[in-house]
Amino acid sequence: MNRKTYFYIDDVIWLMRNLTLNAPPSLFNDPFMSMLKTAHEEYGLKVQLNLFYRTDFYYGGKEFTLTQMTDRYKKEWEDNSDWIKMSFHAKQEFPDYPYVNANYDDVYSDYNDIKNEVLRFASEKSWCYTVNPHWRPMSYDGCRALVDCGVRLTCATTGEKMKYNGDPSSLPYGHAGRLLQNKKPETATFIRRTRDLSILNSICSYNHLTDELLEPTLTTLECYKDEKTGIHIKTFLTAVLHNASKVDDIAEEMEGYTDREFIGWCTHEQYFYPEYYAYQSDYAEKLFLACEVLKNHGYEYIFADELVKE
Repeated sequence: MNRKTYFYIDDVIWLMRNLTLNAPPSLFNDPFMSMLKTAHEEYGLKVQLNLFYRTDFYYGGKEFTLTQMTDRYKKEWEDNSDWIKMSFHAKQEFPDYPYVNANYDDVYSDYNDIKNEVLRFASEKSWCYTVNPHWRPMSYDGCRALVDCGVRLTCATTGEKMKYNGDPSSLPYGHAGRLLQNKKPETATFIRRTRDLSILNSICSYNHLTDELLEPTLTTLECYKDEKTGIHIKTFLTAVLHNASKVDDIAEEMEGYTDREFIGWCTHEQYFYPEYYAYQSDYAEKLFLACEVLKNHGYEYIFADELVKE
């Protein structure tokens, strides 16, 4: 079996702020980057960092945007672009589902605001054209905008698509407002495959795969191509979401997926940092354990851009 694995980290912005404010001599003197480099050197890790454009006021402190990101590490980013790349995620962490009902211009602008800064402080070699939108859903107009930005592959929500029942209490965290504001015809609800029962009933949009479309792509290297927009759609999270897993369970959980041709797995940046309210002191340990399992089973890391052949 030709075993491939794809790893990505969502919500990345605190790293960029720390690199700018702390100015370590090297990218890899930063603790977060040092962890990633260790995983690369010992286990062959490749990683896609999905970026926010700015920090969110929710956590306090002065706003930091990618326009402030130092370019002192540009050569290091470029020299290591064979195993670490960056891509678009969202303007900021809140609100949830920022692109579920997005207009074309909003997505086009947000995408290029992030891309242009990455090209400034890193390089074209450090950018990749696979997108996992924040909370995943992307409107039809948003998918068109992504294609016009050069994106060929986006992450999918999956399962049965259901019409919103009109009851705001059926959705968590005030998400009914996100579903209704600027509502597009393709916006609906679905039951999320998750162990976090608080978000079981969730919102989906255009980049959604029914079980019938999901089945041939879930465990393989295949992607679904949407002929209307030209974008390819695939679920990237086929294995473990690390910030939702316990360290004692990681190895066994990853072992359960090693019969697959393709494994996608991820985590979120902020759980690495002690100042985050849900800090996980075992963040690095969980990463290394998962990497060890995949190495032992002969998985080769790829960037998801490589999945689109046409």
